[in-house]
Amino acid sequence: MGLFRSVVFLLVLHLLQGSDTSLIQLNNNGYEGVIIAIDPAVPEDGKIIEQIKDMVTAASTYLFEATEKRFFFKNVSILIPENWKENSEYKRPKLESYEHADVLVAPPTLPGRDEPYTKQFTACGEKGEYIHLTPDFVLGKSESEYGPSGRLFVHEWAHLRWGVFDEYNEDEPYYSATSKKIEATRCPTGITGINRVYTCQGDSCVTRACRIDSKTKLYEKDCQFFPEKDQTEKASIMFMQGIDSVVEFCKENNHNREAPSLQNKMCNSRSTWDVISNSEDFKNTTSMVAPPPPPVFSLLKISQRIMCLVLDKSGSMAGSNRLNRMNQAAKHFLMQTIENGSWVGMVHFDSTAYIKSKLIQITSSNERNKLLESLPTAASGGTSICRGIKSAFQVLTGTYPQIDGSEIVLLTDGEDNTAGSCVDEVRQSGAIIHFIALGPSADQAVIEMSTITGGKHKYASDEAANNGLIDAFAALVSGNADLSQQSLQLESKGLTLNNNLWMNGTVIIDSTVGKDTFFLVTWNGQSPTISLWDPNGKRMENFTVDTDSKIAYLSIPGTAKVGVWTYSLQAKQNSEILTITVNSRAANSSVPPITVNAKMNKDTNSFPSPMIVYAEILQGFVPILGANVTAFIESNSGKTEVLQLLDNGAGADSFKNDGVYSRYFTAYSENGRYSLKVRVHGGTNAATRSIRHPANRAAYIPGWVVDGKIEGNPPRPKIDEDTQTPLESFSRTASGGAFVVSNVSNLPLPDLYPPSQITDLEATRDGDNISLTWTAPGDDFDVGKAQQYIIRINGSLLDLRDNFDDALQVNTTDLLPKEANSEETFAFKPGNISEENATHIFIAIQSVDKSNLTSKVSNIAQVALFIPEADSSPDETQPNPSPGENLPNSGVSISSLVLSVVGSVALVSIILSTAVCILNKKKNSRRPRTEF
Repeated sequence: MGLFRSVVFLLVLHLLQGSDTSLIQLNNNGYEGVIIAIDPAVPEDGKIIEQIKDMVTAASTYLFEATEKRFFFKNVSILIPENWKENSEYKRPKLESYEHADVLVAPPTLPGRDEPYTKQFTACGEKGEYIHLTPDFVLGKSESEYGPSGRLFVHEWAHLRWGVFDEYNEDEPYYSATSKKIEATRCPTGITGINRVYTCQGDSCVTRACRIDSKTKLYEKDCQFFPEKDQTEKASIMFMQGIDSVVEFCKENNHNREAPSLQNKMCNSRSTWDVISNSEDFKNTTSMVAPPPPPVFSLLKISQRIMCLVLDKSGSMAGSNRLNRMNQAAKHFLMQTIENGSWVGMVHFDSTAYIKSKLIQITSSNERNKLLESLPTAASGGTSICRGIKSAFQVLTGTYPQIDGSEIVLLTDGEDNTAGSCVDEVRQSGAIIHFIALGPSADQAVIEMSTITGGKHKYASDEAANNGLIDAFAALVSGNADLSQQSLQLESKGLTLNNNLWMNGTVIIDSTVGKDTFFLVTWNGQSPTISLWDPNGKRMENFTVDTDSKIAYLSIPGTAKVGVWTYSLQAKQNSEILTITVNSRAANSSVPPITVNAKMNKDTNSFPSPMIVYAEILQGFVPILGANVTAFIESNSGKTEVLQLLDNGAGADSFKNDGVYSRYFTAYSENGRYSLKVRVHGGTNAATRSIRHPANRAAYIPGWVVDGKIEGNPPRPKIDEDTQTPLESFSRTASGGAFVVSNVSNLPLPDLYPPSQITDLEATRDGDNISLTWTAPGDDFDVGKAQQYIIRINGSLLDLRDNFDDALQVNTTDLLPKEANSEETFAFKPGNISEENATHIFIAIQSVDKSNLTSKVSNIAQVALFIPEADSSPDETQPNPSPGENLPNSGVSISSLVLSVVGSVALVSIILSTAVCILNKKKNSRRPRTEF
């Protein structure tokens, strides 16, 4: 039975690894547990709920047909903000919360931007984070620009669920095709349309043909592709799902491998359908015969937070100062982290359980102090986790008959071979279990409880200087509270002091925070001397000292001053352990604070598979660039690895300058739990707010070609994406939770890790030379220095991709690799390409390390061997035609133009016909047709 439970436990972890936010399950082809959350900042409007239902219902049918009758939406929960009015239809959520939302209906990233997008920063084929839709989009105010909402929802769902990418690229909207035409980046090329510069002032709009840029040899920056309204092409949903005829994803037979689309770049030129059909979802289903039923919707309204602390006071808690450290962290949580209005109870347990406090609603410091008095004072006895949990159920039901959506924070340091006996009861209860594991022996079975209930899993070692226990409790902010109400950690630092008895440092309080600012100092031996100065140099007095718990704290009244706060702690003895923690809340509810979210790409891992660390820095939904981001990864025994995270679009980082900082992690020192902590610093004018459009967003349709003329949509607001708003200095820390590693060997091992794949290779033609740039990989993924580069070229993209080793190799004798993450440049003369009639040179790189391990082949860069021409005279400029007029372009035949003139003036038409024929012969002799 024990072996069976272990196998089931590992299976659960395997199935749920990397999916620590979503609660979606696929059951008999239907998606269950989909959560659509309406942000508290969205004004109350019942139409939003009805439009969400209509959108998902339409999407379900479209999804079913687009996936060859495989998938549909079975049940969907709509989370309604606490500040909306009560309604008899609204029920209390169970495990559903904003943290687990798959779709957010929230204000736009920046005012006026109603573009739907999916937060997606992992590799091809891996799930995204969430879909962001604005209220105006849901209400149907942007249908002409993005197409029907149900179709668009399927486009975004493919990003979210299957990890595919867009078949267009607004950074590279055009490319030189092997057909010697300038093509719009799209899939498939069967989508027809025209390329025009279309500008409007007021009600007056002017169109003209696109000119060729002398530098890029492609169409100028303002050129846009306008699709024909009437199409026959059925694919592709990931290019422009708003086209009526489009009902499929691009497949192998019509996938455009040439285009510089994000799908090709991120997925090694695989079609979207190839990625989808290789997903776990696809492999676990078969096509259905009967059409699916419509989705079932649940309306769930967020309500007050209800929580019970379940604290281990068994005999093992007496060692390593665990009991006191638990009390220090719990006091910080009760005094600072838990939000006003929350209900909190407390249970202690050893071999039995003790209810120490029924639920108390926190409305002032009085209730907080009452709970502080209930913390355990002595450790003894055995460990019975299930008894502690069952007593927590009693506390919760003592005030509310239903446990649904209530939270249990379980802290334990010991194993309990009976813990598995209450897993089913936990699963059925509707409660959420947050598990804080203290020390190396905390019970593995409790991870299953937190996983199946959508709770958090945190880990703290016995190294008190790492401050892991306070970090773990501080991370338990409400998943449903308005961001302005959440406690944010600005600093978390500790030191073991030996020869030097001073711990000095600074904390930055920026203008987005400052309310309820709270300083906490802890020690292990004697109370230190504490000095704190505000930005004006004024010394802060009146720290409250709790000698029993060995903590001192100070709450800054009102809003703390913006700037650099300086602290100095002097220990009274050697080998003293001091820590300082600083928390604060948003200064203004209308100004989003800067936040940091940290995570690993998996919850469980088996050596030697690498892992990836992610840290996302945002202000509201706006990414923050240019920050200094450091990850601290602590093992079971307290050993800490330090990694500098980067947002450079290389190595582990998928997208450059998207506010997500990443790095590979391979420095496993032992089996067991590891914890992640991230420290972020933004210097004055170094960090900036990015106003770039999100990478994985729905294509904006500039207009349609109807009967030969452009029917334009309202132009998007002009934004200079290179402009970035400078930020003031700020600092943050964030706990990224725990993960478990197995199969780490104690024996010396050979070099296991090759250089990371180069993903940002770019090529430009400079006379007879081709110039390359890329980011250097390392010896082990993105750490160290590679030994050499292998550069190969080919006249065929597919041949180079599929037969890299057989392609022509470039001489790189003088190319010595730099340190990882440096910028590399290299120029060469291509010589002769063996393929006949080659129109392009395609280039790729492979890196080799000192152990002769080779990286994956890089992305493929290309340069054209010809200069394409535009599809119309570059001087053509005219107002947008009125109804009945045709728009001149190469898709309109010369004969039709001639006939129209003949109908007006016969003599002039004869002269014009002759002139046009002569002109066409000359044109056709020097350029191909380039219409779509």
